[in-house]
Amino acid sequence: MSAFFCSLDHEGVLAVHGVDAAKFLQGQLTCNLNYLNAETSSLGARCTPKGRMLSSFRIVPLADGFALAMARELIEPQLADLKKYAVFFKAQLADESAAWVRFGLSQGDGALLALGVDLPSADGSVARHDELLAVRLPGERAELWVPVSAADGLHHRLAAHLPEGSLNDWLLSQVRAGVAQVFGATRELFIPQMLNLQSLGGVSFKKGCYTGQEIVARMQYLGRLKRRLYRLRLDGGELPAPGSELFSPVHASSVGEVALAARSDDGIELLAVLQDNAVEDGRLHLGSLEGPALQLLELPYTIDADRDIQR
Repeated sequence: MSAFFCSLDHEGVLAVHGVDAAKFLQGQLTCNLNYLNAETSSLGARCTPKGRMLSSFRIVPLADGFALAMARELIEPQLADLKKYAVFFKAQLADESAAWVRFGLSQGDGALLALGVDLPSADGSVARHDELLAVRLPGERAELWVPVSAADGLHHRLAAHLPEGSLNDWLLSQVRAGVAQVFGATRELFIPQMLNLQSLGGVSFKKGCYTGQEIVARMQYLGRLKRRLYRLRLDGGELPAPGSELFSPVHASSVGEVALAARSDDGIELLAVLQDNAVEDGRLHLGSLEGPALQLLELPYTIDADRDIQR
């Protein structure tokens, strides 16, 4: 299914309000909040001091702060952890998952225009109309946010313009856009560059200090990263969960982990973090050395270290 909409109920919303919201988050997140305004959003991550990702998200400016959309199971632990540091700032944190309903749209610009939303084509762009908030995503996709009180009406209006798809349809479009994310099972498993986050605008190397910044910067400038995100396919079988291990004869142990997977018309497509030498060898298997073989697919973007450090 190419043009469709679906509910994004697998994710929740963590909100930070207050006059110090930007100052507080700037020291916590990999993205640069100075680049954001009412018309701009960003991917981003929050890391441990060792640079391991505790969460990844899309951050969207609100009138008095920011909203971070992330895997639903990450909201509670991130909220508890962030509150320890927020006491030093004029900032209030809350789980606002119940306040918003979010829809994903694939090839849905006609539906957006019918709703009065003229969304620019640049990735990360934000447009607002009445109660609606729209965000442009890579891969001819968009998110549409609406207060829960208006959700039923919006669902009805979207259905008049687009067929309703499944969450799997949405995750498949996300895999094909090359955008992975952190889930509960992969918490603290990856550094941002392993998910190519620096090439998707989610890491700033000019913003200064934030938790984990020293490790993330060292990986970028010294070129020591030997694992990164690849797109692959399986002929079929059981859908691998995030964190499922991949194997290669190059190493006796696992050579990577699944970050995101979804079913396609002819099998399964997935994003996985893999060791470069195993990719070069090409013999990749899911679950064990005797497991199903995987085939490499192209990502829709390039990794350019010189470009990425300018962010």
